[in-house]
Amino acid sequence: MATRVVIVGGDAAGMSAASQAKRRRPELEIVAFEQGPYISYSA
Repeated sequence: MATRVVIVGGDAAGMSAASQAKRRRPELEIVAFEQGPYISYSA
């Protein structure tokens, strides 16, 4: 079972944290939660 990382907030900071975690440990399962209708894809 893969380790799951939960990101709260889909803005630039949240997506940056998610991409950094995935680069460092590709086996991680990343889950992001965002309350609003938009998420950032610029990270």
